[in-house]
Amino acid sequence: MTRIRLTVAYEGTEFCGWQVQPADRTVQGELERALLTILGSEVRVHGSGRTDSGVHALGQVVHFDTPDDRTEFPWRRSLNAILPRDVRVLDASPVSGDFHARYGARSKTYEYCLWHEREFCLPQRRRFVWDCGPVDFARMEAAAEVLMGEHDFAAFQNVGTDVGSTVRTIADISRHHGLTAHESVWRFTADGFLKQMVRNLVGCLVACGRGKLSVGEVRAILESGDRTLAPATVPPQGLTLVRVEY
Repeated sequence: MTRIRLTVAYEGTEFCGWQVQPADRTVQGELERALLTILGSEVRVHGSGRTDSGVHALGQVVHFDTPDDRTEFPWRRSLNAILPRDVRVLDASPVSGDFHARYGARSKTYEYCLWHEREFCLPQRRRFVWDCGPVDFARMEAAAEVLMGEHDFAAFQNVGTDVGSTVRTIADISRHHGLTAHESVWRFTADGFLKQMVRNLVGCLVACGRGKLSVGEVRAILESGDRTLAPATVPPQGLTLVRVEY
């Protein structure tokens, strides 16, 4: 048996998320179909986490086991020849049998891209941004400071996944330039994220940037642990899984 680690990028627009579903197109499903073609038998692909419908990835990490020795097999070239164009394997390498894409992850980095020009959104960018309009960056950055560090983030977790603890540690929330002058990119790095946590945090930051929430109210929402007090979940297309560290 050989365990293979892949780094995978995909555009999430046409996918119903990462996880295999019986009747819907998913990233995990496409990878497993490609491997079935190569290996002639079904194998389970394990991802570092589940991305939702419409969410993209530049650095999703996955692993799978082959029934025989495939350490020298050209996995990247072979998989990319079979996979659809909205999924690509960036790197492939054999790893030790105790490597696990999900349980071994020590931190993840996501980026969320905002579009700020009120009068238009470039057609080329509409699948990768949320056109939220103008915001006050200083207010957003002040609110981000409140969210940094170790906290119980229950107020920013959507229902649907059972977890042992809702405590997470955010190491970085920072603003960066986007691809155009009309965009900002907000980078989040943490030891883990709850279900739709990043999209909920972005919603809170944008509400603060629009003047609808104060920094004190952001702190109160965080401390309450009450999801109903926080703003609605923002759209998925602005979100990208950038990197997973082990």
